[in-house]
Amino acid sequence: MCGMTGWVDFSCDLSEERLTLDRMTDALEKRGPDARGVWVSTHALLGHTRNSIIDLAGGIQPMVAEEDGRTLAVLSYTGEVYNFKQLRSELESRGHRFRTRSDTEVVLRSYVEWGADCATHLEGMFAFAVWNPRSEELLLVRDRMGIKPVFYKTLPGGLLFGSEPKALFANPLVKRTVDADGLRELFSTAKTPGQSVFSELRELPPGHTLTLSRKGAVLRRYWALEAREHTDDLDTTIRTVRSMLEEIVTRELVADVPLCTALSGGIDSSSITALAAIARAEAGDDAVRTITANFVGYSENFRPDDQRDTPDGPYAAELARHVGADHTDIVLGTADLIDPAARQAAIIAQDMPTSLGDMDTSLYLMLRATREHSTVALTGETADEIFGGFKWLHDEELVGIETFPWIAAERRQEGSKKGQGRGLFGTDLLGKLDMTGYYDENYRQTQLETPHQDGESPREHRMRELSYAHLSRWLPMLLDRGDRLAMASGLETRVPFCDHRLVEYVYNVPWEYKIFDGREKSLLRAATKDLLPKSILDRPKSPYPVTQDPTYTQALHREFSAVLSDPNSPVLPFLDVDAAWQSVKDASGVAHQWHSRMNIEMALGFDFWLRNYGIQIEV
Repeated sequence: MCGMTGWVDFSCDLSEERLTLDRMTDALEKRGPDARGVWVSTHALLGHTRNSIIDLAGGIQPMVAEEDGRTLAVLSYTGEVYNFKQLRSELESRGHRFRTRSDTEVVLRSYVEWGADCATHLEGMFAFAVWNPRSEELLLVRDRMGIKPVFYKTLPGGLLFGSEPKALFANPLVKRTVDADGLRELFSTAKTPGQSVFSELRELPPGHTLTLSRKGAVLRRYWALEAREHTDDLDTTIRTVRSMLEEIVTRELVADVPLCTALSGGIDSSSITALAAIARAEAGDDAVRTITANFVGYSENFRPDDQRDTPDGPYAAELARHVGADHTDIVLGTADLIDPAARQAAIIAQDMPTSLGDMDTSLYLMLRATREHSTVALTGETADEIFGGFKWLHDEELVGIETFPWIAAERRQEGSKKGQGRGLFGTDLLGKLDMTGYYDENYRQTQLETPHQDGESPREHRMRELSYAHLSRWLPMLLDRGDRLAMASGLETRVPFCDHRLVEYVYNVPWEYKIFDGREKSLLRAATKDLLPKSILDRPKSPYPVTQDPTYTQALHREFSAVLSDPNSPVLPFLDVDAAWQSVKDASGVAHQWHSRMNIEMALGFDFWLRNYGIQIEV
């Protein structure tokens, strides 16, 4: 996993902008701690920071393809292409010769062979930029599911791009402005494809390419989910899911550096871990390495809340023993979470605050600690989205409401009446944003996009709609978060359940199959029942944990009180100050009011963002 950035401009000589390119590249240093490189020409600049995973010596970038002394193409690439060995063989049969063992060179040669259509040949998680000096064209590509990010800004004569906004902010041509649409995205838990929080930036949508030439920029979609008839019976479907998972996990274990699985003890990460253990044993490799995050005293003092019935620790330990894993517990103390520097590091990693509070902070700390043990981590992300694991999908009242079901669930929660993370912001601001109207419009657009089959029953029609909503509006938020928080420490996270072939297959499986045993994720449970202990197979879904230590909330109250007491705090004009003061005075049930706590964390994050990012709010 790496970082990429660049600048193309047909109206000026960019060879004099080397220092600016250096600043843009250096802004992505954490994404690629092992090496950096730049490539400079008259109208195109490419930068790259490398996190070495495959062919540690040979995959240096930007990488140049040459023929008879002519430069054919220059590549800056981030991600992993899992079918690179097969593609390499095909390209060799077409006359291409390779200098390295890296997937980077396979991507480059794929472009030389197929041009922009190379994206359709690649399987994996990737984002890359290719400059063609012969045609003077830049091609930007993002993987089908949007696992790897790409941000860009169009210019009168060209384009700026980067893996993260911070790379573009290193260029003086980019202003750090956030308008009403940007604030809606900031506060939203339903992402709008292509929309950035920053008004001058766009995000390349998943499954898209963008081609820039002297004629202008052309955005093209090369992949989309399709509704297809599912002809497999239930038993065949279960066997197919198992077979696909075995093949996906096996090829995602390929790395020339230490690799682990992020194990929570839920069925998703446990399935990945069990399959990885088998694949490594069959290959004669060492035991699979597993990493679990926990809080001091969390398992011993756990109290169920409205989202979590059980703590992760005991289940993760049981699974690790079951598969004979080389297991490590990463235990975070309240002092780790209280440290404002940790919360601020999570904001810097994402270039913005979020409404997830200490879940972001602890995930950042956990991923940072994981990087001390491994360079690559496989996670269980996306299983809930494709197999129907969320509790709100099994609540008939929420399913029947004409909006995103997680938004309907959010409105039920104490402390989230204004919306998650928005509870302390002023009514003037929230009135201008009209988040209800924003969600309604986004939801209507999602319904229009949803691929359907003719003759679907009303129930199947509705559940397919919600499946597509999770994949296109909910999942991108989680994938962006996971990528940015991991790459802040140079950790590559891989998401086997996000393999587009598995997503395509399961998307078209009837809903009645997905709940055939009366529970969530029936297909996944059936496909892995011989691999996992019964306790894990029977365990209800438990979301990522939040600390239940009341001293954490008390520390937040003290920090927030200091912000509210400072008349120069930049966040004050955006808050309902009376409600904010009341929030720090109300100490009742602090260990469990995590929704209310998120409101304070969001306000603190917003204050830090305004103070340190030079953000201009234009509402």
